[in-house]
Amino acid sequence: MIINVPLGFRFAAAACGIKADPTREDLTLIVADPLAVTAGVYTTNLVCAAPVTIDRQRTPSDRIRAVVVNSGNANACTGQRGMQDAHTMAQLAATACGAGPDQALVMSTGIIGVFLPMDKIAAGIRAAADRLDGDEASFLAAARGITTTDRSHKVAARTLELGGRTIRIAGMCKGAGMIGPRMATMLAVIMTDAALSVSDAHDSLVAAVDDSFHCISVEGHMSTNDTVLLMASGAAGGGPLTGVDLDAFRVVLRDVCIELARQIPDDGEGATHLIAIDVQGAATRDDAFRIAKTVAESALVKTAVAGGDPNWGRIVSAAGYAGVPFDPSRLSLQVNGTLLYQDGTPVAFDAAAVSRSMRSQRETHVLLTLGTGDGAVRFWTSDLTVDYVKFNADYRT
Repeated sequence: MIINVPLGFRFAAAACGIKADPTREDLTLIVADPLAVTAGVYTTNLVCAAPVTIDRQRTPSDRIRAVVVNSGNANACTGQRGMQDAHTMAQLAATACGAGPDQALVMSTGIIGVFLPMDKIAAGIRAAADRLDGDEASFLAAARGITTTDRSHKVAARTLELGGRTIRIAGMCKGAGMIGPRMATMLAVIMTDAALSVSDAHDSLVAAVDDSFHCISVEGHMSTNDTVLLMASGAAGGGPLTGVDLDAFRVVLRDVCIELARQIPDDGEGATHLIAIDVQGAATRDDAFRIAKTVAESALVKTAVAGGDPNWGRIVSAAGYAGVPFDPSRLSLQVNGTLLYQDGTPVAFDAAAVSRSMRSQRETHVLLTLGTGDGAVRFWTSDLTVDYVKFNADYRT
């Protein structure tokens, strides 16, 4: 994938020794020149990390200059020292790019309950500041620097023409476990060189997150650190987008967020399948969402997909305990395009063929139809394997 990096941003990453492997990038610095309109969406977990508290206070804003991210240490549940360390980290990033102390945001991801090694953080920020650049290689290095248990970095990008201007949108995210967003551990930064007002940046991000990062799960465990930022430099020129141009931008922003978000469960720890769950015909979108999320977080559904078992009873029963009223006699289910259950009644199907389709493809598609309502949603999750259990049983030890 070729990344057309948005104008007005520079990127860098450094390996400063936070991760066990001292050669892996574990600190990322993103700098906006000269300023970026910035909005954020954050975890709703009451137990939230110090960086979340700081960034929530500083966004939305029209004067952010820098974002600094460390990976390998979440700086969560670290008390007053953790809060001071997060402020210091932001201050160091601000100083490195000539910004004011409140013009930098900070993000952290990794193990909970461990203090940051601030000497290493400071050295990493200095090293990153010396190699800032706006090219694709620097963007990709920054994307690697925010990863933890991810198998690789996760990026997405789009370009569109609006009002005679070329607008670029590019984003990076991380996450493979502890994913249960209802803003999950996941971080994302999306950048654009479009000009946006503060309110439009915030509203556009919230809408995009609702259809993307809020619609993914690995095991349903909401993180302490989840953060999604949107930064708009305005370097493409012109005034803030309005009207049909703003609408078109929002469509593409949503697409970028969806592409980033689905990469997270696809990279779920130990996962062998990405599961896409469509719920349609619900009374409302919220009803569809609750059913999709309930099915997605069922261990029995996830293990069935891992084994290539079209066990439709697990799926329809999960829909039934989601706490959403619907008529069970109108419930229908398809898996990978094959009808397994229709209007509350099982139908004859070739179980071996459906099983082969599940085993032979990375993605398994589940379609639940509840009735004729307008409520619909698409939700993504991963399967549950023995490797996930082994990985997380040994995560700290």
